[in-house]
Amino acid sequence: MILFSNGSEHHDLTDSDLKEGLYAALSKIGSRKRILLIPPDITRIHSRAGELTAMAWNYYGDKVSDILPALGTHKPMNSGELDRMFPGLPHSLFRVHDWRNDITRLGEVPSDFISKVSDGALNYIVPVELNTLICNGKHDLILSLGQVVPHEVIGMANYNKNLLIGCGGPESINKSHFLGAVFGMERMMGIADTPVRQVLNYASDHFLTHLPVVYVLTVLEQVSSSENQKEMATRGLFIGTSEDVFLAAAALSAKVNNTKLDKPLEKVVVHLDPEEYRSTWLGNKSIYRTRMAIANGGELIVLAPGVKEFGEDPEIDRLIRKYGYHGTPATLDAVKNNSDLNNNLSAAAHLIHGSSEGRFRITYCPGHLSKEEIENVGYEFGDLQSMENRFIYENLHDGYNHNSAGEEFYYISNPATGLWQT
Repeated sequence: MILFSNGSEHHDLTDSDLKEGLYAALSKIGSRKRILLIPPDITRIHSRAGELTAMAWNYYGDKVSDILPALGTHKPMNSGELDRMFPGLPHSLFRVHDWRNDITRLGEVPSDFISKVSDGALNYIVPVELNTLICNGKHDLILSLGQVVPHEVIGMANYNKNLLIGCGGPESINKSHFLGAVFGMERMMGIADTPVRQVLNYASDHFLTHLPVVYVLTVLEQVSSSENQKEMATRGLFIGTSEDVFLAAAALSAKVNNTKLDKPLEKVVVHLDPEEYRSTWLGNKSIYRTRMAIANGGELIVLAPGVKEFGEDPEIDRLIRKYGYHGTPATLDAVKNNSDLNNNLSAAAHLIHGSSEGRFRITYCPGHLSKEEIENVGYEFGDLQSMENRFIYENLHDGYNHNSAGEEFYYISNPATGLWQT
C-alpha cells in the first residue's frame, strides 16, 4: 500500500514539502503508542533521512521510544555525527546495532531458492537475521527511512535492505553480499529486481509480515547551482508498506541517478569527503559506481583525505590487509582455501567489488595510510598533497574538466550519489 507518493525528475522538494508529505502519510496511519525509527547512518547523510527522522520525532513526541540507525557493518555514530545528521534529537533515544551479537534469527531462505536466483552459482541457505530490538521491542509502528540510489550489492539501495542488511546479522550480511558479488555487480547496479533483492523479498514475505513497518523513501539527484556549488535536489518522496512504494522510488532513481556517457572514460578523479569516508570499505564506492564507465587501460584516481583504514570492522580490516583487492579468481580461490575469509563472505564480496579485475588502474591517495599499506592491498599509491595540487577539487565541476596543465579528466565529487556507465 502506498500512503504518499510525490516526485518526478523535475521536482525539487523543499523541507516544507517533505514535512507535509510525511505528516499526510502519518495521519493515515493513525495513533501509535510505541514507535521505532530506523534511519541510515552518517554515510547516508545526503539522503534527507536525518531531517525526516527529526520530523517524525516532532510529530509523535514521546511516543518515539527508540531510534536505531541501520549501521550494517559500519562503526557506531559518535556524538558529533548524531548532532550533524539528527540536529535536536536527544542522544538518549539512539541505540547501536551490534551486527555480530544482538541478533534474532527468524528463519531462513532455502538453498534451492539461492541456487535458482544465482543461476546455479551458489547453493547455501541464507538465514533471516534481524536486530533483537526490532523483533522484541513491542513497537506498534516501525518507520524505516532512507534513500533509493544505485547500489553495488543489491542493485538499488533501501526498502527491506534497511532492515535485513542494515539491521541484519553476520551470516545474512555475509551470504547476501557474496551472492551479489558472484552474480556480478555490473549485472545489477541501478536495477530494482536482482537476485539479492529477491532473497530479501522472500525473507520479508515469509518472516517479517508481523512487523508494523512503514517505509519512507527519498530520491535525490546531485546538481550544480549557478555558482558551481554541488547541491542535492530532492526529486521524490514515497511512503508506504509494500514493494510498490520501493518500485516507484527505484524507477525515479534510475532516471536521475544514472549518468550515461557516450564513450568510456580514460581518466576519472573522485573526491571522498573526509567526514563521510574514513575507510576503503566505504570509499570504494569510487570504484563500484564508476567501473562501468572507465575505459580498458584507463585510470581512477581517488582523493581520500579522510581514509585511515581499510575495514570499518577490525576483523574485516585484517582480512582486507591479508588478501587485498586482486580480482574475482584470486578472491574465490582464497575463499576456497582459507577458513577466515570463507567465514566472512561480505569481506570477500568487498574484495571482488573493490578490484578493477585488472582492467584499469586504481591510484589511491589516502590521508592516513602509507604507500606500503596501499600497495600491499593491490592499489597504486598517490601522494595526496601532490594529487590535490594537480586536481584542485574546489575549482572543479562534476563532469569533464581540464587542469592547469591541460590534462583532461572526468570529475565526480561524491560517488555515493549515483552510477556512471557507458
